[in-house]
Formats: sequence, C-alpha cells, structure tokens
Amino acid sequence: MSGTLNKVMLIGHLGDEVKMHYFEGGGCVGRFPLATNETYTNKQTNERVTNTEWHNIVVRNKAAEICEKYLTKGDKVYVEGRIKTRKWQDETGNDRYSTEIQVTDFTFLSTKKESETNAANAQNKTVSTNPTPQQTQQPEVDDDLPF
Repeated sequence: MSGTLNKVMLIGHLGDEVKMHYFEGGGCVGRFPLATNETYTNKQTNERVTNTEWHNIVVRNKAAEICEKYLTKGDKVYVEGRIKTRKWQDETGNDRYSTEIQVTDFTFLSTKKESETNAANAQNKTVSTNPTPQQTQQPEVDDDLPF
C-alpha cells in the first residue's frame, strides 16, 4: 500500500461545554473534551473495571457554531476526523505537545436529558408475565402441521 490514512471515529460524552474562540477574519474554532469508556471484567478479582479515555476535540467555523448551539456537557456524540499533534511552549519556555482530534464530520446521538430519561425509564420498568396484545398475535402460517 503506497498511501497512508489518518482517520478517527469516536462515540463518547462531552466532558464540558464547547469553548469558542473567534478570529478577526470571521472564522472560529470550538473545543471540548470527549470521554470514551472501556469496560471489562478483571479475571483475577472478577470485578468490572471501567477505564475512561479523554480526547481533545476541535471543530471549526460553521460546525463549531452548531456544536456550541446544540451540545452541552454530558451529551453523546459521534465525531469523525483526524489526529493532529500541536507543539507549543509554556511560560517557562519548555516544549509542550497536545494531541487533538480535528473533526471533519459529527452526529448528535443523544442529549444528557434524553440519557437521564432513558436511564430513569429503564429503572422504573417492571417485568410483566401477562403478554400484551402485540405479543399474543401470531403470524398466520398456512401449513398442515398438527403442532
């Protein structure tokens, strides 16, 4: 293969509000942290372990304005983009590095309110042994089998 590929796809929850920065030329950039989780069972202790990875997300121009308008902390979002590492110097002159996800596409998956409502509804559901009318309807099958 002669080419290379720099592509990232993440589904996670916003860790903070979208922070906007506007430029003199009319452009803007939005930044926010995105949390992704990995859950597994520790084979030695048999307990569930969750690791959270934080990603620095960068959105530009119109996409940044849309994210600022509609996204809030806790919302679930799908982002697609590429990894970019920036080099900068701190106050003492030391070189620092920051790895970011430069977003090319995104989709809003759920709001924090929707997630809370779904969680509350899932906790309040009761298991019923009486089938609903939809569950009792059987599709009509035209066969001669006695069972």
